[in-house]
Order: sequence, then C-alpha cells, then structure tokens
Amino acid sequence: MIKKSIIFISTIAMLSLIGCTQETQNKLGRAIQNWTGTDGVLEVYAGDKLVKRFMKIDKLSTAVSTGGSANRPYRYGYGVLDANLDGKVDADEKRVYFEFSDYSTSYIFYEAPVK
Repeated sequence: MIKKSIIFISTIAMLSLIGCTQETQNKLGRAIQNWTGTDGVLEVYAGDKLVKRFMKIDKLSTAVSTGGSANRPYRYGYGVLDANLDGKVDADEKRVYFEFSDYSTSYIFYEAPVK
C-alpha cells in the first residue's frame, strides 16, 4: 500500500512538472539550486582589468522593491573577498556582504571548477 502511494505521488509530481511552462521550470530549478547552494565565483572588471573577486558564493539575489514586486537594478550576496586576487581563499580573507549594479558593472559569475 505504501509503495503504491509513493508511485502515485511521484507520478503526480512528474505530470505537474511536465505541465509547467519553461519559465516556471527555470524558477523551480533556481529555487532548488538556491536551496542546495553552489560554489560560485564573482569577478568584477574595470575595462579589461580584474578589480574584485568574491568566492564561495551560495547565490546571487536580485533586490526587490519594498512596496511591491518590482526588481531593483542591483544584485547582492555573501562571499569571501579574495583580496589578493590569487583565486584561493586564504586564512585572513573573510566572508563579506556585497552589492553591484546590473547596469554599470562588468562582471562574470560562474561555478568554481572542482579541483
């Protein structure tokens, strides 16, 4: 009886996902990734020069206005500031909060490669 219930619930969940739009599926995927976390790296550039690097970022969030659901033009998160830009988290480098503009900041966000 329990096995049939699990199969039934699994089937309903699969059919629900198939019926979702692509955007809804993307949002669900991002929510799962936000919950499980990533080992992201954010690099900020001034022209072609790397000026800041944040490592071990769980997620980047888009700011939302307090009076509604409109997105604000910046993103934020928490990560370790790679002060010496050596690509490693050193003992003296600490976790910090950061924000950056969607409009005027040249940046790359990627998952850190497995070493």
